[in-house]
Amino acid sequence: MKVVKFGGSSLASGKQLEKVFQIVLSDPERKVVVVSAPGKRFAEDTKVTDLLIECAEQCLQNQYPKEKLETVIERYSIIAEECHLTDGVIKEIYHDLVKRFESDKSNPDRFIDLIKASGEDNNAKLVAAYFRKQGVEATYVDPKEAGLRVSNEPGNAQTLPESYERLFSLRARQGILIFPGFFGYSEEGEVVTFSRSGSDITGSILANALKADLYENFTDVDAVYSVNPFIVKSPKEIKELTYREMRELSYAGFTVLHDEALLPAFRGGIPVQIKNTNNPAAPGTKIVNERDNTNGPVIGIASDQGFCSIYVSKYLMNREVGFGRKLLGILEDFSLSYEHTPSGIDDVSVILRENQLNDKIEAEIIQRIKTELHADEVKIEHSLALIMVVGEGMRHNVGTMARASKALARASVNIEMINQGSSEVSMMFGVKEVDEKRAVQALYEEFFVAVSV
Repeated sequence: MKVVKFGGSSLASGKQLEKVFQIVLSDPERKVVVVSAPGKRFAEDTKVTDLLIECAEQCLQNQYPKEKLETVIERYSIIAEECHLTDGVIKEIYHDLVKRFESDKSNPDRFIDLIKASGEDNNAKLVAAYFRKQGVEATYVDPKEAGLRVSNEPGNAQTLPESYERLFSLRARQGILIFPGFFGYSEEGEVVTFSRSGSDITGSILANALKADLYENFTDVDAVYSVNPFIVKSPKEIKELTYREMRELSYAGFTVLHDEALLPAFRGGIPVQIKNTNNPAAPGTKIVNERDNTNGPVIGIASDQGFCSIYVSKYLMNREVGFGRKLLGILEDFSLSYEHTPSGIDDVSVILRENQLNDKIEAEIIQRIKTELHADEVKIEHSLALIMVVGEGMRHNVGTMARASKALARASVNIEMINQGSSEVSMMFGVKEVDEKRAVQALYEEFFVAVSV
C-alpha cells in the first residue's frame, strides 16, 4: 500500500486535479491520498491558505471578510466548474466557512488555526467528490473521526503517540481515502495545525500509521536537485539520498519537502519518493535509511539567508564553568531560539534568525552579556547566509573541508564562520548574504562539475 500526498500546486486547478486523478488510478496500491489546499496557479497568484489567514485576521478585527470569502469560494468554484461538478460541494464549502467565521474568537491563535485548516479540509471534500463523479469509490476522511490527535500548540502541532494505533484502522476501509493535510485535533476536540507546509507531515504520519510500503510526495519538480536551480542552471538531480541528508538540506533551504515531515516516515522505516505531478513518468528522488555512497562525498548544497551572529570573546572562557549556560540563559530570557554555537578557546558565536531581534533587544543583550558575563568583546553581525554542504560520503572521505574552503577562496568569498556537526554528514559555512550566490556556485563547481569533466 502507498500513501500519496499532493501539494498545493498539484491541486490549483481543475486541469491539475485531473492529473492527480490519473496518477492515483494508475497504481492500485495508491489507497490513501493526502491533499493540500489549492496553491498558486501562476507566479502572481495567492495561495488559498494565505487568503484564509487574511480572512481570519479581518474577523479578529470585527470586520466580516466578505470580499476575501468570495475570492476563496471563487477559487473552489473554478476548480469545480472545470471538473464539471455540481454546485452542491461549493455550497457545502461556503456554509462551512461561514460557520467557522462565526466561531469563538477569544483565543486568536486557535481561531486562526480553525480558519486556515479549512483550506485542506474543504479541498479534500472537493477532491473526493470529483473522484466519485468519475465512478471511483472515494471517501473524504475527517481527521477527528479517524483519530489524528495532536498537541494543543496552535501552528506547531505535534502528533500524539495514540494517533498511530487509531489511524491504522483506516487500512480496513474500502476504496480510495481522501485525507486533508496540515491539521489534526487536540484531545479537547479543537482544530490545531502543523507548521506551514504541514501536509507533508500528515502524509508522513499516515504512511507510518498505516505501515505503508512507500510514501509518495507529489510536487511540481522532477526531483530533488543537488543545488537550488535558481542559483545554478540545470543542476544535477539526486536519485537517492538518506533521511539525514534530506533533513539537513531541508533545514538549510531546500523547499521540496517540509523538514519536519521526514520524522514519522523515518521512525516507521518508510521510504519516501519525491515525484512530479506534471511529469509522473520521471523517476524522482527516493529518500531511504541507507544508500551506497558512490557519487562522491557531497550529495547536495543548500543555503538560506536571514541569520545573524552574536560574537562573545572572553580570555580563559574555556576554564569558566557554566559560561555557555549563562549566555544561552540570557537569550532565553528574551524568548530567542538559536541555531548554532560554533566556538573557540576564548570565544563563541551564537547563530540565530535575525528577525527575532530589534535595536532595543540587541542593546539589552549586549549590555547584559558585558555586565553579567564580564565579556571582553560582544558584537552582533547581521545579514549572514548559511551554506550547508551535505553528504554521507564525507564521513569516509578525507579533505572535503579543505576542498570547500579552497573553492570559496578562489571565488573571493570571505568565510565568517565554519561549523561541522559531529555526525560528519554536513558542514556549514557562514558568509555575507551578498556573497551567498557566488559561494554556492563555487561549491557546486568544485563538487559536481570538476569531478565530472
